[in-house]
Amino acid sequence: MNKPPPRIRLRKPNGVPIARDALCINLYMRHPRREVAPALLRSIDRYRRVLGNDVLSRYSSEGYEWDDLDDAAWEHLRGEVLDGMSAIIKLKDITSGENRFRLDYYGSYGALIGPPTDEPTTVCAVSFWLPTEYLEEHGPGHVRELALELAAPLPFCSGHAGLAFNTDYDLLYARPELRKWLFLHPGMDAPRLGRLALHLGAKVRTPSWLTFLGQPVLGELGGASGLRSRLQSPDITVQEMEGERVVVTVGPEPEAGEDGRMPPAYRELARVLEPWLFHEKYLIDSTLTADGLRRWERRLLD
Repeated sequence: MNKPPPRIRLRKPNGVPIARDALCINLYMRHPRREVAPALLRSIDRYRRVLGNDVLSRYSSEGYEWDDLDDAAWEHLRGEVLDGMSAIIKLKDITSGENRFRLDYYGSYGALIGPPTDEPTTVCAVSFWLPTEYLEEHGPGHVRELALELAAPLPFCSGHAGLAFNTDYDLLYARPELRKWLFLHPGMDAPRLGRLALHLGAKVRTPSWLTFLGQPVLGELGGASGLRSRLQSPDITVQEMEGERVVVTVGPEPEAGEDGRMPPAYRELARVLEPWLFHEKYLIDSTLTADGLRRWERRLLD
C-alpha cells in the first residue's frame, strides 16, 4: 500500500475498547431472507475459509446469547438460516478482545409482520469485517478480490466496501469527543447495519472505495455504459458483474480522508449518485441535531 490507514484505537477510561480502524464490506438485498439464504451461506463459507474456520469462534443467533462456533453449531446455524428462522446472525473473533474479524447479518426484508409490501424500506443486510492489519498484510488488490467474491453470489441492490470504525457503538450518536473522528476521516464509515436493514430500501448507503450497484439504481443510471459516461475521473473504474450489476472502484486503495477532506474522485462519484443516496429520517436522541446528521450524510458532497 502507498499510504497505511490511520491507527485509531478508542477506549473507555477503564481501557475497554470502543472502536478501532477496520475495513468493512456491506451488501444490501431486497429479497426475502429465505431466497437470500443459500447465497448468503456461500459468501459466509468463503469468508470463513479465507480467514480459517477457527477464527470466527463465537456466534449469536437472533442477537441474544453468545455460544462457541464449532462444526456442530455451524451446521445447526446453517439449517436455521436456510429455513428462514434466523433473522439476525452475528459471528466474531474473540482472540484479541477487539472483534477484529466479525460478521453481522440482519434478514429484515419486507414488512416486520406479514408479507412484504410493494415498496418495503427494509432489506437483508450483511457486513464482513477485516482489521486494517489484514489490508496491510495482503494488500488492497487481494481485499478487493475478496470483496467481489463475497458479493458475487448475493442478489444485492447496492453495497459498499471501505475503511470503517469497528465498534458496537453507534458513533454518530456517541459523545461529541467520539463523533469528531467521523468528521475528521470522512472516508471511514460508521456501522449502523441494524437501522439500515429497516430503512435503506432501494437507496444507496454511501459511495466508498468499492461501491456495488444493482437494480433498480443501475438501470436508472443507464446501466454500466450510462454510469461510465457520467464519470470522468481516471481514478474511477466501473467493472460489470453478472446479473446486471457493477462494482465502482475509486483509486487503488481505500482512503480515510484527512481534516474532513477526501480525494476529488469520491466527490465526483457522490454527485453522480446523489439522487439515490440514503437520508436518515429519524433522530435517535438529542445529542445529534438534524444539521449534524445532514452534514454527516453529505460529507462526500459538500
